[in-house]
Amino acid sequence: MTGKQFFDWQTNGGTNDVMCLVNCLEKADIAWCAIGGIAVNHWAKQPMVTQDVDFVVSADSIEKTVSLLEAEGFQAEIFEWSINFKGTSTLSMQLSTENFYRDFPSRSVPGDVHGILMRVASLEDTLRGKIKAWSEPQRRQSKRIKDLADIVRLVEAHPYLWDLLSDDLKEQVDRPAK
Repeated sequence: MTGKQFFDWQTNGGTNDVMCLVNCLEKADIAWCAIGGIAVNHWAKQPMVTQDVDFVVSADSIEKTVSLLEAEGFQAEIFEWSINFKGTSTLSMQLSTENFYRDFPSRSVPGDVHGILMRVASLEDTLRGKIKAWSEPQRRQSKRIKDLADIVRLVEAHPYLWDLLSDDLKEQVDRPAK
């Protein structure tokens, strides 16, 4: 089973939704990138299953992105810090509207995640995003534990990232072997 087939099986057809998202944004020449667990899957040694795709677009492209995706049949739901899209699969696509992520698209790189070509946040931005998520005390514990695991996966795959961790994180993450 290929990575794409496995992802598709886990998300009940999510590959088509993600490819539609990528095609819409690329065709419209919108600066964007995947963040969160999908970006971690690009940078870590072993991908993990995720039921959502977090992404960010340039601030001036949010309304255009919503219009494009709704025109493709996605249903949008607006929240305080994101706009979530549902397509034909069980996959949730979450457009972050937080200012923290605004510059991520300008530093994004091409990536292959589960056999799907897309733009992903730079390695350092991916780590910064996961550290931000982990440090939010109002997040559910299960989410914070997953964020910590994602940070560990990134540091294991790229040991130099250890130096970018806060003292709080260094107490929870083993220093990688060089």
